[in-house]
Amino acid sequence: MRRVLLDTRYTLVGFPTAVIGFVIMVTGFAAGLGTAVVWIGLPLLAGTLMVARGFADAERGWLSDVLKRPPVRPRYRPAPSGAGRIRRLVNPMTSGQSWLDLLHGILVFPFAVLSFVLTVVFWSLPLAGLTYPLYGIITSRIPGNVELPELLGFGEGYFTNSIFYVSVGLASALLLPFTVRGAALIRAGFGRALLTGVAELQERIDDLAEGRAAAVSAEANALRKLERDIHDGPQQRLVSLAMELSRAQRQMGKDPEAAQATIKSAITATRETLDELRALSRGIAPPILSDRGLAPALAALAGRCTIPVDLDVQIVERFQAATENAIYFVCAETLTNVAKHSRATVCTVQLLRIGDILMLTIGDDGVGGAHVAKGHGLAGLADRLRAVDGELTVQSPDGGPTVIVAEVPCR
Repeated sequence: MRRVLLDTRYTLVGFPTAVIGFVIMVTGFAAGLGTAVVWIGLPLLAGTLMVARGFADAERGWLSDVLKRPPVRPRYRPAPSGAGRIRRLVNPMTSGQSWLDLLHGILVFPFAVLSFVLTVVFWSLPLAGLTYPLYGIITSRIPGNVELPELLGFGEGYFTNSIFYVSVGLASALLLPFTVRGAALIRAGFGRALLTGVAELQERIDDLAEGRAAAVSAEANALRKLERDIHDGPQQRLVSLAMELSRAQRQMGKDPEAAQATIKSAITATRETLDELRALSRGIAPPILSDRGLAPALAALAGRCTIPVDLDVQIVERFQAATENAIYFVCAETLTNVAKHSRATVCTVQLLRIGDILMLTIGDDGVGGAHVAKGHGLAGLADRLRAVDGELTVQSPDGGPTVIVAEVPCR
């Protein structure tokens, strides 16, 4: 019912608005165009475009209710800095969206009429049909009055008329939500094409540009982190290993037992280096993820975590590599942060699919205080998710608990 009432308000209130806008814009455009040769028409055209912008802004507000989308306002080109009075006056004429607003104000008129008529008719039929038994007692007794059922051959009389009109009213009431919704969508679809289409395209371009920049930033940070980890860990171990082997080589002839101990120590260092390299490789692309998918990969992460992890994975299908890598990386980094900083006693990891969205939820009972501000570890996770059109949400008040939600499209 709320949807029907919103659509009804849109079509009924929008009709007189469309009529007023049509009259003003046609008149202003014709007068401005006709007098443009003597320069009087330029201010008229500019004023008409500004009026059209006002009507367009009102229409965009209604569109957000009808189409269930957040309102998107285009970017109108501002006047250049230091522009003179005349340049500022005619500035609306330099914006393409201003002309689309004017075009919408003129061409929306027939759409407004159609949607208004459909709405009025399909509200009138149920009201008139279902209430016929109340007023039909009077109309059926009017001398010479011929009702529609009699014209259609169904008979005459109050009871026949009541059954016919109530049936029509019930059928119309069932069709009312669909008809009113269709009438609203007819007009709203036309309005969206002219009033928000360019803005939505520009917004999408901005999102893609931001995602690309986030991807570049995330990869650069990941490479720097990997380089730093290799330099601080395996590289130092390999240098130490080379020194140990050189010492063993020198000791081989003089003191075989000392050489044997040095070689044994070198073997232990080799194993530790291999373990550290395996740990680093898991942050890039672990084989278990590419071979078996997210569920086993997340189970492996949970098993290696030093804090007990309650894992709930409700998906078995495979997704694009970029999507799986993003989910895995977020889970791996978050579990690492939980183990290092949260002082939590238990952690929960849940992965499920809601429509075309993969939702990863990680919670812990730690001390809280996590946030995605620049300079903190979670900022890198947010950048990595933006690279795949994802989003990171963090709820972590001081004292805990912490809940981190990553949403990634998986169409």
